[in-house]
Amino acid sequence: MPSIESNRLLLAAAAACEDKKAEDIRILALDPAESGLTDYFLICNGTNERQNVAITDEIELRLKREFGVFPNSVEGRRQGEWILMDYVDFIVHVFSAEKRAFYGLERLRKTATTLSIADLNDELKARIASVRESAPKKRVSKKGPATKKAVKAVKPAAKKAASKTAVKKKAGLKKS
Repeated sequence: MPSIESNRLLLAAAAACEDKKAEDIRILALDPAESGLTDYFLICNGTNERQNVAITDEIELRLKREFGVFPNSVEGRRQGEWILMDYVDFIVHVFSAEKRAFYGLERLRKTATTLSIADLNDELKARIASVRESAPKKRVSKKGPATKKAVKAVKPAAKKAASKTAVKKKAGLKKS
């Protein structure tokens, strides 16, 4: 079963496709018995090669910025007709409309389940909720949480110490 993190990555990649006006976005959940390669295929198409490159650039940028994740490999970016991005847990396929119809990945993966973005989002929320429920509850110590007065008393003392060291450094600089 894919991790919560990989589902978040997949949803972010699908959102990047939507933002760049990709057409016919589909998520295929692959059968583990059939494919030990990956868990999901994210398939979409653009209207031309330039848009396909823009879609993949947006996916790469968003996953790098939000999660610090890079694709293991990217194939076909130069031609732009079929760009493949390998993120291990899922593979992104960005096609031109003609190439998508010709290769028909959806037909080849008959045992795959087609998921909508809403389905995947609901599944992710349910898994996060179950993880939170099964996590051990934090116990409050008998002393109780720190009071605001105690925190305020500590802050001025730390500020005074910091300002004294700053004054000493300035005085040392003026002498030399």
